[in-house]
Amino acid sequence: MKNFITTLKDIWKIEELKNKIILTLGLIAVYRFMAGVPLPGIDPLQLSALKESTSSGLLGLLNAFTGGAFSRASIMALGIMPYISASIVVQLMGIAVPYLQKLQKDGESGRKKITQITRWLTILITMLQGPTYIAAIQNTFGLPPEAFLVTGATFWISSMILLTAGTIFAMWLGERITDKGVGNGISLLITVGIIANFPASFLQEYVAKTTNAGAGGVMMILIEIIVWFVVILLSVYLVTAVRKIAVQYARRTVAGNIQNTAGSRDYIPLKLNASGVMPIIFAQAIMFLPMALARKFPLLSELQDPFGLWYNVIFALLIIIFSFFYTAITIPTNKMADDLKKSGGFIPGIRPGKDTAERLDSVLSRITFPGSLFLVGLSILPAIVVQFGVQQGWALFYGGTSLIIMVGVAIDTIQQINSYLLNSHYDGLMKSGNSNRKSLK
Repeated sequence: MKNFITTLKDIWKIEELKNKIILTLGLIAVYRFMAGVPLPGIDPLQLSALKESTSSGLLGLLNAFTGGAFSRASIMALGIMPYISASIVVQLMGIAVPYLQKLQKDGESGRKKITQITRWLTILITMLQGPTYIAAIQNTFGLPPEAFLVTGATFWISSMILLTAGTIFAMWLGERITDKGVGNGISLLITVGIIANFPASFLQEYVAKTTNAGAGGVMMILIEIIVWFVVILLSVYLVTAVRKIAVQYARRTVAGNIQNTAGSRDYIPLKLNASGVMPIIFAQAIMFLPMALARKFPLLSELQDPFGLWYNVIFALLIIIFSFFYTAITIPTNKMADDLKKSGGFIPGIRPGKDTAERLDSVLSRITFPGSLFLVGLSILPAIVVQFGVQQGWALFYGGTSLIIMVGVAIDTIQQINSYLLNSHYDGLMKSGNSNRKSLK
């Protein structure tokens, strides 16, 4: 606790870091405020049916990602999700489209062009998803006619403009946080949306356990919290675990030819879960399809329940498949082997070049499978704990996309803050060293 307080004091002493944190918190507050602004022409007091329709299932998960904006018919109802979809599409297209491949190799200028393409694609996806959302709140979610104060073309045009503007504004906030604040802005906005549902979900679980006879009372709540902390620790392990591949350099120059080190040893860190949360996002995107098909094919109705058996079986298989797929396209073992060869490094006992690439690919394949199984276990854990009487809203925090995103974002943000603290201490040492040298003169 003492170290924590000391760290907070150190953060507050660094003017640049303090300003970045304040800016980040301010932009997040703006995002949360905008998430509570309803679309014009909708009575916010008549949205109980919409909240009930989006309280569970896949819509409940989507509502969690938007921080409840989806169920409030907010101008931020689509949130940052179209931007994420656009980013995934651009990333996948980068495998097959030569123009995007060229941009990926062009450095900073190529990155800026890819970002611009992603922005325009975000607007296009929003304009496709917007009418679907408007039609759903009018016809599907059971809202009464008196909930709509404005109807017809006026409602449609104004809603489309505001939904598109809301997504663009959320995208802009995320980019500003990334550039001027602390952490990854897009991930932080998703995380804040997820955390926003935490108090209500926990309170619902507490009331259910303490008011219902035989539910376990406060003791069961304590057990659930302990299990939750254990799951968080496992998630941290999944995010941070690496397989170190030993690398040896025939000759390395240190400190500008002051010292030559022959036979230096290093390692290549290969993550246990190199694909991160992307396999879950891909799998969930595909699992949205049965929800649409179930209306025409009753046999698929079981796949509508994200806590059901068959949904989770297919979900688990998709996660394993996408773990291998995404790892293969994001970890270029051939390029890693070429870079290692150019820098004069080699894996002991393995010839540089093709043999090294095959070795890296073999190790990566072997660790990806247990990593994908670990990811599957965390992803289907909410469905398991529901069987033990846990409320669905509270169960979502026991695993899946929500928990892994929160853990990953928290670790990334803490690492950035630590790097600022380290640089500040280093700068302080350099300044004190310069002053000492001046005093000696």
